[in-house]
Amino acid sequence: MSLFTARALAIGAIGPLEFQLAAGQCLALSGPSGAGKTRLLRAMADLDAHQGVCLLDGRPAAGFAAPDWRRQVMYLAAESAWWADTPAEHLPALDADLNARLSELGLTPELITRSLAQLSSGQRQRLALLRLLAGRPRVLLLDEPTANLDADNVARVEQAIAAYCRGQGACAVWVGHDIAQLDRVAGARIGLDAIGNPIASAS
Repeated sequence: MSLFTARALAIGAIGPLEFQLAAGQCLALSGPSGAGKTRLLRAMADLDAHQGVCLLDGRPAAGFAAPDWRRQVMYLAAESAWWADTPAEHLPALDADLNARLSELGLTPELITRSLAQLSSGQRQRLALLRLLAGRPRVLLLDEPTANLDADNVARVEQAIAAYCRGQGACAVWVGHDIAQLDRVAGARIGLDAIGNPIASAS
């Protein structure tokens, strides 16, 4: 059985998308700026009104309480919001697992106690991913998760996401503009044209 499925998923005139993802798989979603990629991710997370349906283990989003769906199908925004002063206030208690994930992402425990205002955009971006992974979602909806990062940290993030999906039996939908990266991280790709129509899928 597929872990995550989209059927006739559309938001306004954007879409529709059809796909199925099994554990460990990653689907790339590409297209020009303004094509609607972020809006489709938000529809998958059931954050915005949409047409069609998404299913987790064959069960539609409407069959879950909204918070339960969003804990399992988690959206990582290109610029994540923070509601407290330090990353530590957004994370579970520091333990071996969290320490390992920090190291995997090129971060140190000291960073999570700093004011967010003192951190670089790249550090905040990796910490936002850490926060998402700490929630142990089954589906990762990733909106340009490496956009502000240098090459070394891009590689760290790619490896961390792949390892998480393998280890947790999760899957991912990855939005980006770098086609070489998308071909590297994903087993299949759906493209959108400038007005959000799906074009021939690539694998």
